[in-house]
Parts: sequence; structure tokens; C-alpha cells
Amino acid sequence: MHVQTRRELELALGEQINALLSAGRALSERSAAHFHAGLQPAAFHIARWLYAFGPARPSAIAEAVGMDRSSTSTLIGRMRSLGLLDSSPASDDRRSVIVGLTEEGRQRVAATLEERGREFQARTENWPDEDLARLADLLGRLTKGERGSAGRRPGG
Repeated sequence: MHVQTRRELELALGEQINALLSAGRALSERSAAHFHAGLQPAAFHIARWLYAFGPARPSAIAEAVGMDRSSTSTLIGRMRSLGLLDSSPASDDRRSVIVGLTEEGRQRVAATLEERGREFQARTENWPDEDLARLADLLGRLTKGERGSAGRRPGG
């Protein structure tokens, strides 16, 4: 039986993280198509952010989803023309607008998130609760940059 070295374990982890990121991108693409087939995937990111945080200025949306203002503005205009978003003047500055989801936009986001949830649930339905809890804990530690209990550095 081969005992894996620390380096081999780290490489195997990297491969799994890459696979997870690829699967996440593919799921995002499918989610975006489910949300609206006539829009590029970035539109779903905007809609999902508005669903979670509510109406906002286009500049705040662009910053929150990591897009430039011009691309965000173009997508917002397209989504408005499809009846997914509406806008109104900002109460503190009539030159600025606040953008939010319409009822149709909210329904489409909710349906898309439900579909994503079903797909995730199908992948983990046979997992014991302890495995889900452990994975959530380990991923949380990894994303926070937490070091292992020994505080070891790679190669140390």
C-alpha cells in the first residue's frame, strides 16, 4: 500500500479543487440558461445578486458582481427590455437610478435557484449527514485560509 506524501496529497487536493471549480462553472452556465436562454451568464449573476440584496444603483451592482460599469449597464438595459428588471429614480439623487427585479425576474431567479438546489441535492442525497458537515467545515476552513491544527506550512 502506497502512503501518499504531503506533496502528493496537496496535488490531489488541487486536482479536486480544479474539478470542483469546473463543475461550478458548468452549473453556473446551466443556471444562466435556465434563468433566460437569451442572456449571457453574467446576467444571472446580476439577477441573483439583486434577489439576495435588493434594488441598488447600477454602479453598486457592477462592483458587487465584479463587472465593469459599461458591461453591467448593457446587461441591465437588456434585462429591462425583457421585463426582468425595472428602474426608478434614486430618492437622494434624481439623476441616478435604482434597479430591481420585476416579479417575473424574481420568479425566474427563484426557479433557477430551486433547480440548482435539486442538482446539488441529487449529488449528495446518499451522503451521511456527518460527511456533509465535515465537507462544509473543511471547505469553510480552506476558504478562510485557516491553517491546520499544527499550523504547519507547506514543506515545513
